[in-house]
Amino acid sequence: MTAFLVVLVIILFGVAVWQMSKIFELSKTKQTDTGDIASDKDNKVNGYLMIMFLVFLYLLVIISFWKWGDVLLPKAGSEHGSQIDNLMLVSMILLFVVGILTHWLLLTFAFKYRGEKGKRAIFYADNDKLEFIWTIIPVIVLAGLIIYGLFTWTDIMNVSEEDDPLVIELYAYQFDWRARYAGEDNTLGEANVRLIEGVNQLGVDASDPNAQDDKITNELHLPVGRKVLFKMRSQDVLHSAYMPHFRAQMNVVPGMVTQFAFTPTVTTEEMRQEEYVIEKVRNINELRKENSEELIAKGESPLDPYEFDYLLLCNKICGINHYNMQMKIIVESQEDYEAWLAEQPDMAEVLKDQ
Repeated sequence: MTAFLVVLVIILFGVAVWQMSKIFELSKTKQTDTGDIASDKDNKVNGYLMIMFLVFLYLLVIISFWKWGDVLLPKAGSEHGSQIDNLMLVSMILLFVVGILTHWLLLTFAFKYRGEKGKRAIFYADNDKLEFIWTIIPVIVLAGLIIYGLFTWTDIMNVSEEDDPLVIELYAYQFDWRARYAGEDNTLGEANVRLIEGVNQLGVDASDPNAQDDKITNELHLPVGRKVLFKMRSQDVLHSAYMPHFRAQMNVVPGMVTQFAFTPTVTTEEMRQEEYVIEKVRNINELRKENSEELIAKGESPLDPYEFDYLLLCNKICGINHYNMQMKIIVESQEDYEAWLAEQPDMAEVLKDQ
């Protein structure tokens, strides 16, 4: 990579020197040589190149959607996911319509009005009507998008007491996650990084009565159909809790508590039965099988088969092991969730064993 960057710098330096030499040549006294002046043939060639580029651009868009359109957004696994998807769809449609129209105007006009001897360009010093049109239309469209986005965001972030959300803390540190469940009282105990010691990895205040039934896990289990309110803390640097299938992301900032809430609507097992998930798992396992054969030939252990799981990822580049900072999320029935949670030790048990 370093060698590539060095070569790139050398090439760019050469281009800069060449461009500077052209500038010096143009700054000299008037030359009789007209070799640098575009001829009708040059203008015609460049005009047709503009049309060719326009066709190439449209074909590239069509091929990209045909080949990779199914990986834009997976099926949403949360209640608010459809709102995010609709907002994304509206934005994408507007962007593509505007992009296709403006590129068509730009490149076809460059072809149609290419330079020719004897043809003079018409110069408009001022046109209030045109300026009003191309100013007011973007203002209306952008204002509509912003207002739509604000209403969507407010609806997603509004958590009322009537929702009775399950409270879970997501604790981030280089380079892993921990989840802290609020226990039967559904109230998290106080915590401070200064209290981190021994098995108390999250700095939970053991003297707080609300902390006694808190449960710390390295796997995130969520009951389907119930709203979950995540309280997020970071031990060291800026992280970002990213759960793509739930259309959820929130920065995890040292020294403060951020939050995000959503309601899971599709269990892990149900998502594994989705056709696109089955196809994805099949493709990944085929690749793993090929790589495993190479590893076995080298005397190394083969790769384990892949199975779909929801994941909590870090979406900030937080250090050298950022890529490996993830935690499995399991969405299950209320009964399975309660059975799993009952097996987890609470803080009182953990601190007693210390």
